[in-house]
Amino acid sequence: MTTKSNAPETADAASDDRSVNELKLLYDISRILDQSLDLREVVNPVLEQLAESMDMKFGTLTLLNRKSGDILIEAAHGLSPQQARRGRYKLGEGATGKVILTGEPIVIPVKSESPLILDKTKRGKRSDTSFVCVPIKVGNEVVGALSVDRLFQLEVDLGEDVRLLTIIASMIAQAVKLRRVAQEEKEKLEAENERLRTELRERFRPSNIIGNSHEMQIVYDQIAQVSKSNATVMILGETGTGKELVAHAIHYNSDRQNAPFVKAHCAALPENLIESELFGHVRGSFTGAISDRKGRFELAHGGTLFLDEIGDIPVAIQIKLLRVLQEREFERVGSTQTTKVSVRLIAATNRNLEEMVREGKFREDLFYRLNVFPIYVPPLRKRKTDIVLLADHFLEKYAKESHKNVRRLSSAVIDMLMSYHWPGNVRELENCLERAVLVAEGDVIHPYHLPPTLQTAEATGSRAKGTLEDLVAAYERDLLVDALKSTRGNMAAAARLLQTTQRIFGYKVHCYEVDPKRYAT
Repeated sequence: MTTKSNAPETADAASDDRSVNELKLLYDISRILDQSLDLREVVNPVLEQLAESMDMKFGTLTLLNRKSGDILIEAAHGLSPQQARRGRYKLGEGATGKVILTGEPIVIPVKSESPLILDKTKRGKRSDTSFVCVPIKVGNEVVGALSVDRLFQLEVDLGEDVRLLTIIASMIAQAVKLRRVAQEEKEKLEAENERLRTELRERFRPSNIIGNSHEMQIVYDQIAQVSKSNATVMILGETGTGKELVAHAIHYNSDRQNAPFVKAHCAALPENLIESELFGHVRGSFTGAISDRKGRFELAHGGTLFLDEIGDIPVAIQIKLLRVLQEREFERVGSTQTTKVSVRLIAATNRNLEEMVREGKFREDLFYRLNVFPIYVPPLRKRKTDIVLLADHFLEKYAKESHKNVRRLSSAVIDMLMSYHWPGNVRELENCLERAVLVAEGDVIHPYHLPPTLQTAEATGSRAKGTLEDLVAAYERDLLVDALKSTRGNMAAAARLLQTTQRIFGYKVHCYEVDPKRYAT
């Protein structure tokens, strides 16, 4: 009688012990998961904790790769790295694949008796081992599985193991969810970075440097020749010709295209700070140096440094610059520690460096170091065939920015642009078209929309000749031609455009011997 009375008490005590152990296990696992948001850092400690509490011989966490459809072992207890790499499944394949496909747990009391055990990890289908596998779900989506191999024991209720592992799987699911969100954010960031890199490549590729003239074709060929090398490039040309655009094209067509492109305008840097700007400084090296600072060379490490107006760099700095080109190393201002860099240097100038060398204003050895591969960008007056192409490009650009329906240049404007000598080169042409678009009222740019420098006969070198009557007639003829171009030779529409009658418009066309058919589509 005594034995019978003690049996329920023993069972209750065992149940209480199991409940206490479960609570302790869940508490320990929750603490582990709270330590880090990175799944890789917490999953192995979780499996270790399971091994201690469940008499577990092996344990695995498998995750589904949504892109490939493969199920891979993310972490394992009791397996070698080589065995873990072998554990690769497809949806529905084996016990693990079936759990992830159906979202339902699987219990196999004796592993050796089940065809669902594929033993891909080569750890053996043992007859003394049970297998329990439960799904890991994020919402209604199955993202992986948690499985354990434990010693087969008749007295062990595997259903209780399923319940416990399901709770643990739901706790792990939160870490999986955070990892997935982080991965998606990373992929978005990488995609955005790639989009920006592609945009930069497209923007600065040689084909986007406007111009089809023979002079520019030579520049394009030189860019193609030098881009893939690490050679130092010297870009020569007047102010406003687009030297920086050429430097961009070289960088974004080189093997360094994904690395930094850093610019420094030597003429704009104060002489007493230029050394610090280029090479950096350490705290306390001079008044105002309140912290360490990297220079342009360090910032451009692995990429390209563009030194514009190199002819304005002080002679004292030229010596240090020469050393960087020769040795690829330097010291920050106020430091004795040598810094090594891998930088591709592109220099540009509008000055005659050879003459400066003769005058002693520029070091000869530095000149030859910089002048490895010179590229000469011609002034706009020497590539006049490109003027209309450039003007149309800037017209479209600023019309879009200003939300205006300005679509073309009048014939008289084209003549003025072609006659002008463009001392400010492409930059002056761009500023000229920006102004013209801003002041234009209709969809055509007329001469009176251009800056005074282009309208002045002395400035353009195209002083008007003839009587007032002849000049007015020429202007009137230009208006007729522009109207016919806009209406594709339709005289009635052209008359309405000029706010006159069709009879008067036809009379003027006849007087000036304008052929409307030339402008018809």
